[in-house]
Amino acid sequence: MRKVILATLGALLMSGGSAPAQNYPSHPITLVVPFSAGGPTDAMARIMADGMKTALGQSLLIENVTGAGGSIGVGRVARAAPDGYTVSIGHLGTHVANGAIYKLDYDLVTDFEPVVLLPSNPMIFVSTNAVPAKTLPELLAWMKARPSPPTAGTAGAGSASHVAGLYFESVTGIKLQFVPYRGTAPAMTDLVAGQIEVIVDQTSNSINQVRAGTIRAYAVTAEKRVETAPDIPTTDEAGLPEFHMSLWSGLWVPKGTPKDIVAKLNAAAVDAMNDPVVRKKFENLGLQMPPKDQLAPEALGALQKSEITKWWPMLKAANVKME
Repeated sequence: MRKVILATLGALLMSGGSAPAQNYPSHPITLVVPFSAGGPTDAMARIMADGMKTALGQSLLIENVTGAGGSIGVGRVARAAPDGYTVSIGHLGTHVANGAIYKLDYDLVTDFEPVVLLPSNPMIFVSTNAVPAKTLPELLAWMKARPSPPTAGTAGAGSASHVAGLYFESVTGIKLQFVPYRGTAPAMTDLVAGQIEVIVDQTSNSINQVRAGTIRAYAVTAEKRVETAPDIPTTDEAGLPEFHMSLWSGLWVPKGTPKDIVAKLNAAAVDAMNDPVVRKKFENLGLQMPPKDQLAPEALGALQKSEITKWWPMLKAANVKME
């Protein structure tokens, strides 16, 4: 019996300990969304979870862990076992900007393994219908003429809506009074109700409210119009040239997760994004699919590092600090 045990251990060592990975996944996977249910990241996560379960043969369970611009939810994954059963979904805010704003107890690059780049989300200028401006130039003039800064909803310091707002301030010189929420879903609720005045929001979070006429849209921050909302001009067309910001998203797992598990998750995500039903859902939200040559884990890792180089200087110059 001792010889059998030793032989089995020897085989595992020779194979790099890959037996657990070969059986992966043997039970449901937790996909941690660092924002509240109903928001744009949550919506993307649920579409991806539904699309990936076929290839993986297991369900992906959504866990919403909110707070601190998404840094609490991301930290939950950083501290998880590196076995592929806890996955982080995040974006430019959670996996880039937060490193310049929050005192994190984890490193956004070295404590994670990138899995795959997900669809990107152009930002959109929206306001409550009570704002008198009908065009982007009118909105800028209205903001400049106010005795106090307009209230701008965000999903917390370091979130995409906050980064976009800071970028807007740096480009226009117009100050905003940021109002943080635990996600853009509750921020949108208050925008519709007129409790706040504007959001530089993710298109996927705002587009249905724009279509319903409950809020007003001014421009998208992409170089071309969103196909499913062709009546909304770009910032170039609307009078704010070169104001471009696309919120890319991705999947990560804890550092040390076996490469073949990362590969299985990557393949399942790519299969999901190639599914016509999944693609249609993303397109209806105004999302843009990632280029086919940018779907390897290494591509997401390279993008994340380049975005840190791009955005951290602006965020640090703005002196945005959260303990």
